[in-house]
Amino acid sequence: LLLLAFVTQAHAQEAHNETAEPVSGRVLGTISFPTSTRSEEAQAAFIQGVLLLHLFEYPYAREQFILAQELDPEFAMAYWGEAMTFNHPIWDEQNLQAGRNTLMKLGATSESRLSMTPVAREKGLLAAVEILYGEGTKAQRDRSYMRAMEQLAAQFPEDHEIQLFYALSIFGAQAGVRDVPSYMLATALAQAVFSENPNHPGAAHYLIHGVDDPVHAVLGLQAARALSVMAPDAGHSQHMTSHIFVAVGMWNDVVKANQAAVAVSNEMRTERGKPARSWGHYNFWLLYGLLQQGQQEQALELLKAAYAQARDERKAPEDRMILDPDSSLVGSVVQMWARYIIDTDGWNDPVADWGFTSGDAFDPNLTITFIKTMRTAREGQVAQSGAFLSQFRQLKVELESLISRKDEQSPGDLLYLQRLEVLDREMMAAIEMAKGEKGTAIRYAEEASRLEGEMPFSFGPPFVDLPSAEYLGELLLHARKNQDAAAAFQTQLERTRLRVSALEGLALAFERAGNIAEAKYARE
Repeated sequence: LLLLAFVTQAHAQEAHNETAEPVSGRVLGTISFPTSTRSEEAQAAFIQGVLLLHLFEYPYAREQFILAQELDPEFAMAYWGEAMTFNHPIWDEQNLQAGRNTLMKLGATSESRLSMTPVAREKGLLAAVEILYGEGTKAQRDRSYMRAMEQLAAQFPEDHEIQLFYALSIFGAQAGVRDVPSYMLATALAQAVFSENPNHPGAAHYLIHGVDDPVHAVLGLQAARALSVMAPDAGHSQHMTSHIFVAVGMWNDVVKANQAAVAVSNEMRTERGKPARSWGHYNFWLLYGLLQQGQQEQALELLKAAYAQARDERKAPEDRMILDPDSSLVGSVVQMWARYIIDTDGWNDPVADWGFTSGDAFDPNLTITFIKTMRTAREGQVAQSGAFLSQFRQLKVELESLISRKDEQSPGDLLYLQRLEVLDREMMAAIEMAKGEKGTAIRYAEEASRLEGEMPFSFGPPFVDLPSAEYLGELLLHARKNQDAAAAFQTQLERTRLRVSALEGLALAFERAGNIAEAKYARE
């Protein structure tokens, strides 16, 4: 235990506890976060909580912060930590009331809560979280919180935790929608800490989030490799490495990372009496990696296990307004199902006939309807595909209306609606192809690709289920416009590095254009 000497009386009272053995025995990396508690046990739980907080293992982090509160009821930072578990910046999620309730446990007023610690850095963090759960819209509070953290970071430039929570606040102010200059600032902050402590899970984690796009991802390879080793006992840390691997097309590493993430996550669930999952974020990325490897049988086995859980565990998603499929059992399985059909070209496979009890939830119903539209159009059933397109558009109009009536429209909501516009154009293109109108179909596909190109980049497997430039390339091949098709596939490969079907399309376009050397290179 390290006793820090500070020149002011307040700093002199800062606690001796900087690091301690994780109470659960899990290996999660190493941080230095001295606090004002005088309980070594409370400090150990707090450190564990912060490690888990940095790794977005929010429920488990909360358990540790509550334990720290029980061990030292006057431990101000333990309440700060619990409040932070209700704010998920990258995912644009926040439980405002839960955060406020946590702060109320520490004291009835902001003034009384700040008086619970004599330490300047702790007062600064507490004052900032008061803003995060204060008045105003979420967007206003996120921006104000970021400005408070910016000031605190300037006041404590050597404090790793403050620098990293400032970086995280920058992501939060963007509501999880990529803005390159802001993301580069957050990356620089994380990189500075990672350079000084390459075993810091937050530094590696936030650095990866800052660069997980096809242009910048190579800058995160070192952090990805480090994170997988430093924090083997958190599912999110294992998965997070694959953000870099997907962006650069390292498919073997994508599969290994998400297999590890699924194993650790299910182990943690089992410890708490919860069933293992074959669906959700990690399994979706695992499915995508398997498909890119060409491991269709393994991918189908995973998909079947997820589908069985969707039938057995629950009849429908809980909330029709959940637009993140990873947050819903049926939504997640439908997302995996669509990914499998598209990436195996399995439009005529028995899998495409699967049915789902999706209730009135928007996301799975929109995806199901998109797949049905594309499938019937490919079969030449123009009237039926047109009917499905009408269903899709009716759902889209209803969703737009509900979003417009929300007190606050999130950037994520608006990005989701942009995605639906791209899918709409793709369905129109498919219907026109079914009619034999190749020129009109290509124009719709070109518009789809243009619209997707104007959207902020969304990390991971393709956010637009049928990647639009790739689809454009396919239509151009049908029209024997081979040079144009090659250009479209190259655009897709700029968006999704080394995506197998785009590479195959590019090779075929080069081959048909008589460019054998380039075709061979694309296939290699």
